Amino acid sequence: MAPGATDIVALLRQQGYDPFASVNAGASGGHIPQMTHGTTICAICYADGVVMAGDRRATMGNIIAHRTMEKIYAADRHSGVAIAGAAGAAMEMVKVFQLQLEFYEKLEGRALSFEGKANQLAQMVRSNLPAAMQMGMVVVPLFAGYDLRRRRGRIFTYDYTGGRYEETDYQAEGSGGRDARTTIKLGWRDDLPRTDAIELAIQALWEAADEDSATGGPDPIRGIYPMMATITVDGFEEVPEADVAERFGALIERKRVQANGPAKPARATSKRGAKTP
Repeated sequence: MAPGATDIVALLRQQGYDPFASVNAGASGGHIPQMTHGTTICAICYADGVVMAGDRRATMGNIIAHRTMEKIYAADRHSGVAIAGAAGAAMEMVKVFQLQLEFYEKLEGRALSFEGKANQLAQMVRSNLPAAMQMGMVVVPLFAGYDLRRRRGRIFTYDYTGGRYEETDYQAEGSGGRDARTTIKLGWRDDLPRTDAIELAIQALWEAADEDSATGGPDPIRGIYPMMATITVDGFEEVPEADVAERFGALIERKRVQANGPAKPARATSKRGAKTP
């Protein structure tokens, strides 16, 4: 800046105004109230298609805003979207995306190609960029499904600028995404059967919740468990919650045994109350 020129930003800050408050408010809790965020999601390719999973917790800063948020949605019969980031913007984006795919199918008499669906979602993420930059409303979706032309499961991930990237094996996003990806990486192999893919997703969400405070683990007391779905040639299908609960129960028992060893049988007591050897 030339000598004698006025630094308008410094002048505003001297007067108690922050010209960039709208940009930083989402992260610093400034003039714009903190918004609800979804946390950890993942998708894994297996022999028959793709399994998608997400925890149920939504946070607002350091506060748990919701314990039963749904983060896995059917986009159409053979594809699904998992959401992380600004929850309100993400859910609205999913609704519009579903409507667009349905409208195209009714108009053309056939479903949009898998590549076309991925591109359409990329355009929607890109259109959200001003809100992401100005107010911190970043939306990070995962798009996955069964490609009828290639006859296999496919996964696409995005950045907040609308960049679209295909993941050949698996992907995880959100605050616990790194821990979930590491867990999946250690357990993934070609042609996983459905049961093993679901178990791997459950293990990934468990490890993410163990390391990341924003990721919700299973809550047996309230009966809340992560949401899971599979997408195959037969279409999008949610994994029954009872099945997910049973698998998490088995995982918790395995973890308990690893930490404490097998449960010791209770010793019998005599009529006088003394324990017998």
